[in-house]
Amino acid sequence: MDASILVTGGAGFIGSHVVDELIDMGCRVVVLDDLSGGFRENVNERAQFVEGSINDERLIKALFEQHQFDYVFHLAAYAAEGLSHFIKRFNYDNNLMGSINLINASINHDVKCFVFTSSIAVYGKNQLPMTEDMVPSPEDSYGIAKVAVEQELKVCQEMFGLNYLIFRPHNVYGERQNIGDKYRNVIGIFMNQIMQGKPLTVFGDGKQTRAFSYIKDVSRIMARSIRVPAAYNDVFNVGTDAVCTVTELAQKVCEVMGVKPDIRYLDERNEVKHAYSSHEKIRRIFGAEQGYALEDGLRRMAAWSKGVGIRQSKRFENIEVLKNMPKSWLE
Repeated sequence: MDASILVTGGAGFIGSHVVDELIDMGCRVVVLDDLSGGFRENVNERAQFVEGSINDERLIKALFEQHQFDYVFHLAAYAAEGLSHFIKRFNYDNNLMGSINLINASINHDVKCFVFTSSIAVYGKNQLPMTEDMVPSPEDSYGIAKVAVEQELKVCQEMFGLNYLIFRPHNVYGERQNIGDKYRNVIGIFMNQIMQGKPLTVFGDGKQTRAFSYIKDVSRIMARSIRVPAAYNDVFNVGTDAVCTVTELAQKVCEVMGVKPDIRYLDERNEVKHAYSSHEKIRRIFGAEQGYALEDGLRRMAAWSKGVGIRQSKRFENIEVLKNMPKSWLE
């Protein structure tokens, strides 16, 4: 597929895997990433890498002028749902206003399709399993920003003819995840804690339920979606159906890492208790099948984590609200 494609967040976790898939499809890929959560070594050597921010409007305009992108895959975001309550300005500047810069440029340069990575955070405390026809009711600032971008894309399609694809992944894990980020990505947090000889920390009673999705089952569908025009201008949940509690997850992680479970339960934080989605729609449109079982994906990630070793967690420096923040995040 001979196409010029921009991938924002392409040095990050999901983004770098999407880049790999696009390169294998024969696309010419430009990666834009500010390396705030990603790593230069994640970027496929056959992609052109540009270090910069989606908030840099001048840079965005220059890249679109130079490369005349056919497609845009927008994966750049700071995806910490729980933390977003406490970094509202940062959240909206990066996850909403940065997206607007890309949407404007895509309209002005007649991009064929804008592929947006949203989140099941848009659903909030909806009925289960969550389906794409539900009215969004996000419970955190991160989800609110995602809903706003989704709605903006729908309006822009009607007003300007900008085609879009919206994917709502959930709890994605696997190789290249930033295991040093203590605010998000529970599997990476657990593996990093184990390698440091620390107990696994769980907020609340550990009975929260989630479905954890292996990266290859998500990135492959997203990359190939631009070949399916019948799916354009629609929204899709993407991920796995297998649900487990956070305590069950901790036990499974300990098993693949070869240690006995040592779990420390912390005060409950403000989060949706149960969150998992239906994937009937994406199977119908894309023919997507269930891929890696949780245990298989965890084993792959465990081998990778042991290879990269411990990554030190850093405190987020620009906290805007301290009230009601979990104590462990203040350390």
